[in-house]
Amino acid sequence: MARFRREVLPAKAGLFARLATSHQPGTLFIGCSDARVVPELVTQTEPGELFVIRTAGNLVPAYAPGTDGIAASIEYAVAVLGVADIVVCGHSGCGAMTALAEGHDLRHAPAVADWLRHADAAQARTAAVDRPAGQDRAAALVRANVAAQLANLATHPAVARALAGDAVRLHGWVFDIATGAVEDLGDGAHPGARPEPHPV
Repeated sequence: MARFRREVLPAKAGLFARLATSHQPGTLFIGCSDARVVPELVTQTEPGELFVIRTAGNLVPAYAPGTDGIAASIEYAVAVLGVADIVVCGHSGCGAMTALAEGHDLRHAPAVADWLRHADAAQARTAAVDRPAGQDRAAALVRANVAAQLANLATHPAVARALAGDAVRLHGWVFDIATGAVEDLGDGAHPGARPEPHPV
């Protein structure tokens, strides 16, 4: 913290002065909790531009009534902050997807095993299609999982309303840690779309 206040804050004093009284991110970024995937670094965005939710495996549970911090954060970003874009970002070498793809024994981590049930649809999608030559099961599952989580995201009422009113765009990305490449999987309706103003 001392280094931040000494070296970073002075260079961005004007930005932080504005952010002290204004919170208007343009993009909701839903990514993995993996320490190697830092949304602001990957997208080269400034503080205040991204509203970030990070979960193991970038999983987004389908909407269900009841108290849920992830659902509340999604609703707040869309209905209150009015984000224009939502990105669900998977990544290479994802431990959660690798555990599922390779059938790891998770009996010692029951909460993790239960959480990963939110990727059941992704596993079903992966099992139902042929993988491109050279693509391993984990990499295929990472991609299928992004698509499945976009589908789950659309079940949230705030997102469904915003989509119906063309007030928000959905984007599926896969970030390659080794190369820094970001593959845009689209949203199923508008492949190749990019969030604006500039998440990458």
